[in-house]
Amino acid sequence: MKHTIGMLRVLILCTPLLCAAGEPPDTSAAHQALVRNLRAAGLRDQGAWPLLKALTAKAPHRLSGSQGSAIAVQSMTEAMRERGLQNVHTEHVMVPHWERGNTERAVLLFPDGKSSRLSVCALGGSVGTPPRGITAEVMEVRSFDELARRGEEARGKIVFFNRPMDPSLFNTFDAYGGAVEQRSKGAAAAAKVGAIGAVVRSMTLALDDVPHTGAMGYVEGVKKIPAAAISTHGAEMLSALLQKGEHVRLSLTLSCRVLPDAPSSNVLGEITGTEKPGEVIVVGGHLDDWDKGMGAHDDGSGCAQAIEALSLLKRLGIAPKRTIRAVLFMNEENGLRGGKAYAADPARNGERHIALIESDRGGFAPRGFTIDADSTILPRTLRWQALFDSLDAGRIMKGYSGVDISPMVAKGVPGFGLDVENQRYFDYHHSDNDTIDKVNPRELELGAIVEALLSYLIAEEGL
Repeated sequence: MKHTIGMLRVLILCTPLLCAAGEPPDTSAAHQALVRNLRAAGLRDQGAWPLLKALTAKAPHRLSGSQGSAIAVQSMTEAMRERGLQNVHTEHVMVPHWERGNTERAVLLFPDGKSSRLSVCALGGSVGTPPRGITAEVMEVRSFDELARRGEEARGKIVFFNRPMDPSLFNTFDAYGGAVEQRSKGAAAAAKVGAIGAVVRSMTLALDDVPHTGAMGYVEGVKKIPAAAISTHGAEMLSALLQKGEHVRLSLTLSCRVLPDAPSSNVLGEITGTEKPGEVIVVGGHLDDWDKGMGAHDDGSGCAQAIEALSLLKRLGIAPKRTIRAVLFMNEENGLRGGKAYAADPARNGERHIALIESDRGGFAPRGFTIDADSTILPRTLRWQALFDSLDAGRIMKGYSGVDISPMVAKGVPGFGLDVENQRYFDYHHSDNDTIDKVNPRELELGAIVEALLSYLIAEEGL
């Protein structure tokens, strides 16, 4: 193994070909050997899978402030220690604490006395309804502009936001971005025009009866009204009724509530650099999830991959020049407190962060990275593209990196987001569908392998 480590630090033997910015592509024999060793060991051992399996079994519901999140912190701290990571510890953070409660009910009421239930779940952060719920006519809108034009009609009603994710877009994250403001800002917009509640079409391209939750927010000075998501099947049915001119009312009952902030923690462990221990590359994901499903893709996968990336390097006996640190952030879903706390922690004093890598797009087959950094970082990374091509992960481009690492990216540290096959992600996202059986162990492991490779290359050569 010492021979292998020595080979990894030989001079790069470059081909005559040049990448886009004039940097010679890296095709050194040592780096090619590294890729082969990472791939073989990772796919043989599949160390990310037992991590994810244990996390989702012990703490399937890990919403910030919950008992499940505390169990997850303890479990992942133990997992880092068991795998021999160094300086394993937690960093304190105060987080929002919202509880869903036991009652979520949405019932359509028809003039003839008949009724029909809709699949519904409260949006994260919503206030609850009175114990007997609220009942009102429904007004459907497809945009905030339409709501503004028809504002007088909304008074005393429940506003139904029904703009679907655009199925014609190839990248499903683009489709999500084009619709999600209804969920995050819809209740406040509806309240401004006098509505008493808001329901939103679930943020998914799938047509099924499973509602998808997610964060929403209120505006200071505007009345807080209850907000919920209905399934896409329910949205289609309700829309069809309204388009036909049916006079239906919706009865909505939610027992969710907001509690005082609660103590929690980020979880950290590392491989300390042999030559420049104060220079740090972060590999991370977020430990919290919504209280639906198991948070297997979002983002148990990213946490398992972060630990496995470091564990894989250790199993191969690879000692990087710079420190590679796994960080499992708390409270990405409804507050970003973990990411902000990490960036502001006094422990960062004296450290120099070289790069941050986040996996928060599901445990699907990796295809490359999106890079959030100045114009010099992309061409420097492209010199390694051939190495990632051999893992079918050479799609390297400018783009957003990740929510948890964004406070550090804002300080000028280059951010890398693991880019994956994304066609299925929103079938599961924030719903009861996000269970471990939806994760493929080999695809999950490949993400960890790619992160291990990128973090090691940066640790050895810088950016």
